[in-house]
Amino acid sequence: MQVEDLLKTVQTVLDERKGQNITTLDVRGKTSFTDYMVVVTGTSDRHLKSLCDYVVEKVKEQGLRPLGIEGDLGSDWVLVDLGDVIIHAMTAQAREFYQLEKLWSVDRPDEVEQKAN
Repeated sequence: MQVEDLLKTVQTVLDERKGQNITTLDVRGKTSFTDYMVVVTGTSDRHLKSLCDYVVEKVKEQGLRPLGIEGDLGSDWVLVDLGDVIIHAMTAQAREFYQLEKLWSVDRPDEVEQKAN
């Protein structure tokens, strides 16, 4: 699966499953472990887990297995590592606290692509 197709699948599933404030960070050239990070806000720990479960289910249908999943029910942050795309599903409070968008777009703030809900 091409990285652009994977990214589009992730964004589509998160949007369809009511993920909020979906933001894609292009980190090519900033790190060697991934190309894109997708940050999404969920309304509860169950919503975070559900968002990630649906993404994993969809990419498995397309023949891709996640490299790792961190976080579970009760977590305010669930991470899914798909190799070229990493998903950070967070509660609003965790997202405000960690400010990943700000951290990864220090050099070029125009790189942050935000999808309106």
